[in-house]
Amino acid sequence: MNELIKKVQIWSASKGLHEAQPEKQMLKVVEEIGEVAAGLARGNHEAIKDGIGDSFVTLIILCQQLRTTPEECLG
Repeated sequence: MNELIKKVQIWSASKGLHEAQPEKQMLKVVEEIGEVAAGLARGNHEAIKDGIGDSFVTLIILCQQLRTTPEECLG
């Protein structure tokens, strides 16, 4: 998992997302969680998995913007 987190952090830094506004990033988190809910409502397992993965990515980026780490948040 640590390697995947690093890859997301590197990717987001390459796009300048790590310095974007956390408030806007939080809207993306909520959007992705909504996609998980929609997948559950429709019984669409692939949409659920995709939404969960995208939710992780958006949360990792939010952590970067807030100068924290997923590990610190889970600790």
